[in-house]
Amino acid sequence: MAEAKRREQWARTSAVMALIANTHRDRRKGRPLRPSDFDPFARSAPSVKADVRVLKQVFIDNRVPEGIP
Repeated sequence: MAEAKRREQWARTSAVMALIANTHRDRRKGRPLRPSDFDPFARSAPSVKADVRVLKQVFIDNRVPEGIP
């Protein structure tokens, strides 16, 4: 329940932040901001495409693939 409350509070706060930011933005520059731009719970991890060989090296062979520092 605490996690749901925190998410709800961030949803409300991010909506207010987007409203304030959009009232002060220059319409000719960029797109209008959305509440999800400010909500840390709305962000998703970037998707990375990898070949099956890379996944095998990491998860089965327990080693770092070639070309990655």
